Amino acid sequence: MKVFGIAGWSGSGKTTLLVRLIPALTRLGIRVATIKHTHHNPAVGDADSRALAAAGATEILMASPRRFALIHELDDRPEPLLDELIGHCVDADLVLIEGFKWSPHPKLEVWDPELGKSMLALTEPSVVALAADRPVADLDLPHFCRDDADGIAMFIAAYCRLPAEASRPV
Repeated sequence: MKVFGIAGWSGSGKTTLLVRLIPALTRLGIRVATIKHTHHNPAVGDADSRALAAAGATEILMASPRRFALIHELDDRPEPLLDELIGHCVDADLVLIEGFKWSPHPKLEVWDPELGKSMLALTEPSVVALAADRPVADLDLPHFCRDDADGIAMFIAAYCRLPAEASRPV
């Protein structure tokens, strides 16, 4: 199982991209699970988890400082580490991590300059690609428009060395 992240500041379009990216990856024959970090208390069946399920994720795990879902109440225990959460995902070729921007797994940054936040890619070495709707000068990373789900899917498949059914010989 491979792990790849989608990171960025709140409101940058991470979930919107994931909802488009999951079908693009599944069309390539890649089974996708997701882990989403949130600062809110996740709820089974909330809008984000329904959208990710409708997009085709085989598993959805929502995580916050208080609990993670497949809902396990954490009470006063600390938030699980990302590696522990990844261990809950089975039956997937790829686990897409939304959030966890400071964890060391490779990730694509979704960046919207209108938010007025600095670009993570400038200081975070785990950012290996950028999705932004404007060109970014002096950044030596693969660059995609935020709505280029097919291009990003192909990049992730190649980066993670996941064989895509579409490119497999018949």
